[in-house]
Amino acid sequence: MRIINAPSPLPDAPPIRRWSSGMEAMDAALGGGLAHGCLHEIYAAEVGDGAAAAGFTLAAAMGMCGGGMGGARPLLWLRSRRAVGALGVFQGAGWAELGGAPDGGLVGVVGDTMGLLRAAVDGLRCAALGAVVVESWGTMRELDLTASRRFALAAEQSGVPLLLLRVDAEPSPSAARTRWQVSAAPSCALPQAGPGDAPGAPCFDITLLRQRSGPSGQSWRLEWDREKCQFREALSGAVVPAPLDRPAGDRAGKRHAA
Repeated sequence: MRIINAPSPLPDAPPIRRWSSGMEAMDAALGGGLAHGCLHEIYAAEVGDGAAAAGFTLAAAMGMCGGGMGGARPLLWLRSRRAVGALGVFQGAGWAELGGAPDGGLVGVVGDTMGLLRAAVDGLRCAALGAVVVESWGTMRELDLTASRRFALAAEQSGVPLLLLRVDAEPSPSAARTRWQVSAAPSCALPQAGPGDAPGAPCFDITLLRQRSGPSGQSWRLEWDREKCQFREALSGAVVPAPLDRPAGDRAGKRHAA
């Protein structure tokens, strides 16, 4: 009689760690929130939306790092020199205004694209970081499918998420888990602002252009809550236009294909 040993069952894959953004509908579409240990792409809808895309990226990165002013892991933000020339110098006061702790982050400016990509991979290999952001301007031929796979593998091994911020660029095939489009949206006036109608929390129009193994195409308008370090659904009655280069009534913008 032959005795055949049954193979041992494979261990269950560890659950994916996710950051709950505070927006229930968005978190549900993402299977519980934005996944750590993955590559996420964030595109500005138009060049004039670069600042809004950067603000959304910083907010999401701070959330994934573990919160605002205390107890968070460090954030590494890598910029190309071209991005610095186009979008300006990083200001600690602006970082703090969004609820972050500027002394809990490191900003690096890299002169060439290959150096930027190498620095990103090195950063992803440091499991002590909460998140890595790579900010670029324009088309980068070096950032091809192979380079994005290298990012995804390094992020998976360390558990550190990479947020790839693209301005003045078109989406291309990549290993990203999610791809987003961000445009500026008008803030809502604070209830106690009085006749001056002072603007409220930063507000963004976002679209989930693509998600690997999940639904896509949904759009939301979000406000950033700096105290909770989470997003919330924007209220109606917005009065202050945020885009720099088009009238408040023009909300169509340019929509990138997935």
